[in-house]
Amino acid sequence: MSAVDGEFPHSSHWGAFTAVVENGKLVQARPHAGDTDPSDLLTSIPDIVESPLRVNAPSVRRSWLEHGPGARTDLRGTEEFVEVSWEQALDLVAGELERVRTQHGNDAIFGGSYGWSSAGRFHHAKTQVNRFLNRIGGFTDQKHNYSFATGLAVLPHIVGDPAMVSGEVTTWARLQGATTLWVAFGGLPLRTAQAEAGGITRHVGRDNLGEMARTGTHFVNVSPLRDDIHAEIDPEWVALRANTDTALMLGLAHTLERDGLVDKNFLNRCTHGYETFRQYLLGESDGRPKTAAWAAHICGLDEEFIVGLAHRMANNRTFITTTWSLQRAEYGEQPYWMTVTLAAMLGQIGLAGGGFSFGYGNSAGMGSSKLPFGTPVLPAGPRQGDSWIPVARHTEMLENPGGEYEFDGEKRTYPHIRLIYWAGGNPFHHHQDLNRLAAAWRRPETIVVHEPWWTPTARRADIVLPATTTLERNDIGASSRDRVLVAMKRAVEPVGQARDDFAIFSALAERLGVAAEYTEGRTEMEWLRFLYDASRDKAAVFGVQMPGFEQFWEKGEVAIEHDGERTLMAEFRQDPAANPLRTPTGKIEITSDVVAGFGYDDCPGHPVWLEPREWAGSPLAQQYPLHLISNQPRHRLHGQLDMGRVSRAAKVAGREPVRLNPEDAAARGICDGDLVEVFNGRGRVLAGAVLSDALRAGVIQLSTGAWHDPVDPAAASLDRHGNANVLTRDVGTSRLGQGPSAHSTLVEVRKATEDPGPVAVHHPPMIVPNFGSAETPA
Repeated sequence: MSAVDGEFPHSSHWGAFTAVVENGKLVQARPHAGDTDPSDLLTSIPDIVESPLRVNAPSVRRSWLEHGPGARTDLRGTEEFVEVSWEQALDLVAGELERVRTQHGNDAIFGGSYGWSSAGRFHHAKTQVNRFLNRIGGFTDQKHNYSFATGLAVLPHIVGDPAMVSGEVTTWARLQGATTLWVAFGGLPLRTAQAEAGGITRHVGRDNLGEMARTGTHFVNVSPLRDDIHAEIDPEWVALRANTDTALMLGLAHTLERDGLVDKNFLNRCTHGYETFRQYLLGESDGRPKTAAWAAHICGLDEEFIVGLAHRMANNRTFITTTWSLQRAEYGEQPYWMTVTLAAMLGQIGLAGGGFSFGYGNSAGMGSSKLPFGTPVLPAGPRQGDSWIPVARHTEMLENPGGEYEFDGEKRTYPHIRLIYWAGGNPFHHHQDLNRLAAAWRRPETIVVHEPWWTPTARRADIVLPATTTLERNDIGASSRDRVLVAMKRAVEPVGQARDDFAIFSALAERLGVAAEYTEGRTEMEWLRFLYDASRDKAAVFGVQMPGFEQFWEKGEVAIEHDGERTLMAEFRQDPAANPLRTPTGKIEITSDVVAGFGYDDCPGHPVWLEPREWAGSPLAQQYPLHLISNQPRHRLHGQLDMGRVSRAAKVAGREPVRLNPEDAAARGICDGDLVEVFNGRGRVLAGAVLSDALRAGVIQLSTGAWHDPVDPAAASLDRHGNANVLTRDVGTSRLGQGPSAHSTLVEVRKATEDPGPVAVHHPPMIVPNFGSAETPA
């Protein structure tokens, strides 16, 4: 069915919207009528659909096309692409999949995807690629995610439930009117609350925080960045040194213990191992008491302030939250473990307005009540094989096939990857130490990528298959933390020769003899009906009535009424014996005998302060004295929308903006708007200087996501655009979690002495059209 002019319901990471189409082109993404705080990022959506960066036809790197797998992999990222027909491209991909699985086994195929849970539940790239590869015998998968991998690994040992980092939190209704003091480690950054996995029809964070401030909640922003909580709610700013949150929590805990402010009854009833931790806290086990003075020295704060904050926390109904960002640092398990421990010492876990939660401000729906039934979801299984790696360790996997590593009590071996199949996502945005990744990326024999745009990852592929955007297909937008399912109706025709992932994999499945298993005989619309009906049946079990699919699709959305308000761990607090946690003891494990048994010096059996190798107190700070915070930006999501108008408008000197404290800038002769070079031993990037007193001195902030644009992609050269992950260190948080450690990074900055010209990555690579004549991009 061809798209026509008109208005079409749709959804995205950044919110549901109406797609306004004129003359066959998307001209506006108008926010959902019920959204009181819509994201400005919606205005970038028309830019990306018709972007000159769209992949117009199946394209193959010339050396691979002429000489086959493994040919001149050193030219990935620099060599021209040759457009081919869909039939030829599909034959090449199917033949390569068959070669690799026959000669090397399915474990030699790495199924990479990191599409950040796109709003469409059927055309979800990661699910589609996993489903397809499972149907041909399996693949090497990724475990956990970049957002909160460390939390997913450590929380089961502490509270028995990894979901407490991904959305099982106390809801807004149980906080309002109850919480008098909210201590937010890492802040409550509304810039990251623009987005929601699966989409969102109403952004509620700003409204709820505002209502709490008006009704008596005092907010404490514990962060090197003042604007990690928006100024409207008048937060108190605690500008500690980056990466020292665990030390501050220990100093608070020591004060509570010293001054008799610990709830011993709660600790005895509901926790395990406090006495072992207490011996560490008081210095009885290591000779170093974790006093407020000790913490003040590490954190760069006043001892009296820490003592006073501890007393305020004990004398108020205190809610402690910790952002996802704090566990994306070396030893990132520790601030999460200490968050739970500190809340347990206060004894308010399970009480309305008290206790702890994770992720507020990190996702638009965080704090909203969750649906008790599943939203529409395409099954990816049954899972074939047991080959996987922790999500952030794929550079090591490529560098060290057959090498051993440890993860959460296991000893595992890296597979030997011959083929990377990537659909959805851009590792040359979200992975750390991109120069190291680029070198490792040359090792596989073949890299296949599905992509709508010529991203830095697509440019480093061997075969690129043009994929549709959500506006060019039908789907269902849904999130378990939203109350509306959206009919995402196709609004425009596919650009160029783009096909959706389902169509691509269906054609490959036909060639590999598994079409019936992959498609199950359903078309796109038949799948949408099937998934919706399955969700509708689940809803009925909980007494929630949803209309039939035809009525839903015609209306464009369906609202779901459900009261799922909750206080985290309330039932457990009331009767721990009747409502045990899924830990070995059934209690909160302040000391985990299981983790202690692993024998990890980088993650012992209870929370501890471990100095990162890169922080303001390390010897390396003499050479690189500035701590880099590579947080999520306001003007895009990760690397998505970087070529859109909102992200383009945020550039400074044509590059990604980097914020510096005026004191640090003055010491280096840097002025507002200067082109600067940020560097360390891993790489160099250019950025545009922005001076701001909203940062603690000694900290610089360069948001992640500027498309990687090295002057020479074949070498570890200067990145001219400002991609922060050129600088970040690629090391696991610990042997327990093996999560990313991006936020433990030291750098130096200076005025740029060279300007290699404007950013080039926002222009297509060199492409030879399939009708014969070479074409050089403008």
